[in-house]
Amino acid sequence: MKFKALALAVATLLPGIASAHQAGDFFIRAGTATVRPTGGSDNVLGLGEFDVSNNTQLGLTFTYMATDNIGIELLGATPFRHKVGLDATGTLATVHQLPPTLMAQWYFMGNTSKWQPYVGVGINYTMFYNSDFNQTGRDAGLSNLSVKNSWGVAGQVGLDYQLTPDWMLNASLWYMDIDTKVRFNAGESRQSIDTNINPFVFFFGAGYRF
Repeated sequence: MKFKALALAVATLLPGIASAHQAGDFFIRAGTATVRPTGGSDNVLGLGEFDVSNNTQLGLTFTYMATDNIGIELLGATPFRHKVGLDATGTLATVHQLPPTLMAQWYFMGNTSKWQPYVGVGINYTMFYNSDFNQTGRDAGLSNLSVKNSWGVAGQVGLDYQLTPDWMLNASLWYMDIDTKVRFNAGESRQSIDTNINPFVFFFGAGYRF
């Protein structure tokens, strides 16, 4: 009787366990995505490097499992808004950006594990828009701000925990190579400043499998 009860319990659990991250699965994750720039820039008008603020927005990832171990993921988010300035002047401008990123991922565990650590590598395209100087910048004689869009490599490490056959929790860390040029007028002179944003992106959220 004990053996039959154990066999029944195992049979009941197996469908839920075996449903984790199988070939053909498609799932969406949603949560907070915090962009934390780590790079710097060339010297700006002899006043030092640009300082770019952190920002947190809604992050979304869309993942298709090509096999039990290989996933293809697209990162999206609501627009990030960064304050840009110098230590000597404070904030001078605000820049908006979107960083869609396509990743190829490797999931280490088999599809019977509720814990699913993974790594990924891919490509990032960052679009900058709505870049403008604030009053402090305009008072300093700065105008006509533009930020060049950027292509770069990206990497990630992450972990899913399967709560149910369809729901999961996720935490992941991304690194993006974002190198751009910041152009603006300083009086009558046109400036072009090489800027490396190179952020870490911290993602915490939940996912659902369709």
